[in-house]
Amino acid sequence: MLPRPSLGLPDILEMFETGWPFGERHAMRVETYAEKGEFVVRCELPGVDPDKDIHINVEGNQLKISAERRHEERTERHSEFYYGTFSRTLLLPTSCNTDDIKAEYEAGILTIRMPRREAGMHKEIPVARKGK
Repeated sequence: MLPRPSLGLPDILEMFETGWPFGERHAMRVETYAEKGEFVVRCELPGVDPDKDIHINVEGNQLKISAERRHEERTERHSEFYYGTFSRTLLLPTSCNTDDIKAEYEAGILTIRMPRREAGMHKEIPVARKGK
């Protein structure tokens, strides 16, 4: 029996990037940016039903997006299905107004918009001198 080659960290990371040995990679590609007074999160989620397969939650300054994909193909000679769940948790800027979040899904893209809070008053904090 031949010795088994050991895997280093770069090899293991490459396995996750290529999807091997897990088949289709269930990654959720995300982009975030600010636009017109809003913080915007866009997620690539093709093949999901937004009414029942996407869940968005906010807890503190964290936005958690989770989704489940189910797909089945059947022909006369072949049947195949694949499925998977995936999620991403993002830290939100403190300027986000999490009370007024809006989400929409179109053509496989989930877009979440959060208005920015108006800048608060600037307040100088005095420094007390100890010992006098």
